[in-house]
Amino acid sequence: MARLAGFGGSVNIGTVAQTGIREWTLDYTVNVLDGRGFDSAGLPHPVVGAKNWGGSFAGPKDGAPISVFSAISLNLKESTTTGQNWTGSAIVTEVHPSANFDGLVEYGYTFVGSGTLTVATA
Repeated sequence: MARLAGFGGSVNIGTVAQTGIREWTLDYTVNVLDGRGFDSAGLPHPVVGAKNWGGSFAGPKDGAPISVFSAISLNLKESTTTGQNWTGSAIVTEVHPSANFDGLVEYGYTFVGSGTLTVATA
């Protein structure tokens, strides 16, 4: 398996790309329901439930911050050398500004997915 340099990607509000973003994380999960019955002899019988996705992104402040409850479109690209993207629409749920006397003013954002997540392929 080839290793990739982990840079690239974008976060858009509508069609306007946000500048300065330098990291992102994504959590893509599924609820696993307990489908055991008297006929399972107490053994696990997992049933796939609802899917969820969300995550965060951050970078130095560059322009006006994104507001809580903003609808955003995401294009989370794994590398500039591949076309492997995670894409979907989301809602910003948290804003995390930070400042340090010997560093940059930074903003971090947490989001929850809204609808379908297009999954990157190998």
